[in-house]
Amino acid sequence: MKINPFIGLFLLLLITGCKTDKPQKTDTISEATKWVDSLIYPEESHFKAIRQVTFGGDNAEAYWSFDDNQLVFQSNNKKWNVSCDQMFLMNANETFSDSIAPPMLSTGKGRTTCSYFLPDNKHIIYASTHLGDEKCPEAALKKDGKYIWPIYDSYDIFIADLEGNIVKQLTNEVGYDAEPTVSPKGDKIVFTSTRSGDLELYTMNIDGTGVKQITNELGYDGGAFFSPDGTKLIFRSSRPKTEGEIKEYKDLLAEGLVQPTEMELYICNADGSDLRQLTDLGNANWSPFFHPSGEKILFSSNFEAERGFPFNLYLIDLDGKNLERVTHGETFDAFPVFSNNGKYLAFSSNRNNGGGRDTNLFIAEWQD
Repeated sequence: MKINPFIGLFLLLLITGCKTDKPQKTDTISEATKWVDSLIYPEESHFKAIRQVTFGGDNAEAYWSFDDNQLVFQSNNKKWNVSCDQMFLMNANETFSDSIAPPMLSTGKGRTTCSYFLPDNKHIIYASTHLGDEKCPEAALKKDGKYIWPIYDSYDIFIADLEGNIVKQLTNEVGYDAEPTVSPKGDKIVFTSTRSGDLELYTMNIDGTGVKQITNELGYDGGAFFSPDGTKLIFRSSRPKTEGEIKEYKDLLAEGLVQPTEMELYICNADGSDLRQLTDLGNANWSPFFHPSGEKILFSSNFEAERGFPFNLYLIDLDGKNLERVTHGETFDAFPVFSNNGKYLAFSSNRNNGGGRDTNLFIAEWQD
């Protein structure tokens, strides 16, 4: 198999990472067909069964509705008539190919990222640049030979219904507001913003009120998720320390850019207290998500890689111990998201793409 050595970081650079009080726990996926054991590598003991649900393009960040019946995800599949990442809706037991496009929930304008269901299962939140420009913004990938990630200051966060209608704008500050996710308690949203002059985490109520800054150290804080009980936050972060690192970080940020190749995971209480570093592995550690028990974190990393790839999924305890490799691919596995009932894991992978660049969505039946 011929693999582009930068395929994992390429997707990382293109993509910048819900439950009611008494959710109806259905199990629609068990009715689905096309579970393919051959897509599971022999060492992947946590996967009881797996199915591929998209075929073509870059598909990522698939998040479950609070009743586990649907997922919302982003894709740049050109055959679905989009120019850059837009948001799409799928039932949990559906499959989509190049010739079959799912319903699009974003406007089709600008670039979007990080959609997430709200507790009513009838609305989503997502970030979009469409108010700044209806065209797709340029996506720079390298600067001075180094991989970089654009932080568009035209991103704002919106609520849309499942017909694709925007019903509310949640942010209107100058600068980057994106990467929103929702607490399983259904009361709070966490997001990343540059409103302080740095890339920090903030929380707000579901209706956009009560904004509170959570982090305040120099460096990029993003891709945050709540724990199952809503009391903690896990996120990725860069922490420039030397004079040279600080200058490089500030210079890039002034241009609306960050360098995502050196990141570790941090954890704190939902109010920002008890902040501590969880990993110290080197390279890029990102897209963390809490295990249903709330006692472990599943995340993507290339810390074992010598040339920037592969990215694989790993489990780690909340005290940073008992690191366990979960996937064993040679390319890219990332964006792991557990269903609310804890039975299934949605993730993105380069597996089964014929050696090309496509990144597809997969759903695995999880076993501990």
